[in-house]
This record gives sequence, C-alpha cells and structure tokens, in this order.
Amino acid sequence: MPRIRHTTLACSPGCTVEATLELFGGKWKALILYHLFEDGVLRFGELRRRLPNVTQRMLTNQLRELEADGLVSRTVFPEVPPHVKYALTDLGKTLKPVIQALKTWGDRYAHSVQRNKTGERD
Repeated sequence: MPRIRHTTLACSPGCTVEATLELFGGKWKALILYHLFEDGVLRFGELRRRLPNVTQRMLTNQLRELEADGLVSRTVFPEVPPHVKYALTDLGKTLKPVIQALKTWGDRYAHSVQRNKTGERD
C-alpha cells in the first residue's frame, strides 16, 4: 500500500509526530534501526537472523523504504556471490535517542507486566 506523504508539516500540532512515525512506523523498521545502531553495518542475511519472524519480502520492502527516506544506506559489493551491506546514514543516526527511548520504555513496561503477573509490589 503506498504511503501518503505530508506536503507540509504545519497541518496540525501533532503533524510532525505523525510524519516522524511514518518514517519508522510499522512492525519492522524500528527493529531494523535498533539492530543497525547496535551492530553498525549488517548484511541482509544478518538482519534476517536477528529478525527471524520477518519474511524476506517484508524485510526487503522495509529496507527499501528506509533507504528511500534517507535513513539507511545500501552498499552492493559486486562479488560472486554478490552481497549487500546496510548501515545508518547520518540522518538515520539522529534517530538513536528516539529508538533508545522506545527500548527503555519497552523494557520498563515488560518488567511491570511481569511483576503484575507474579503479584510483586513496588
């Protein structure tokens, strides 16, 4: 499904948040970015192993969108067999605090859910 792009970012107070979420929203993009922050440069197969539930087609599409948005760079090495490496661009690296904040929040949330299941108190 084609993504609707904002032509202006002054449409409403939350418009810039919506535009930002469009860049890495969805199930896999934030995880791809997270792994690239952690590991630097990854080959396609390495990303597949880190995201075992993503299909090859979905991973390819998500990487293409991240590349088109200028967040990820793709380098093709003309070898036999050819291989491709993915890395964060300078723009992509600016999302590190956002992705880290999501991870921190998720860790706390998962911990609180686990505590609630076991009946622990703060």
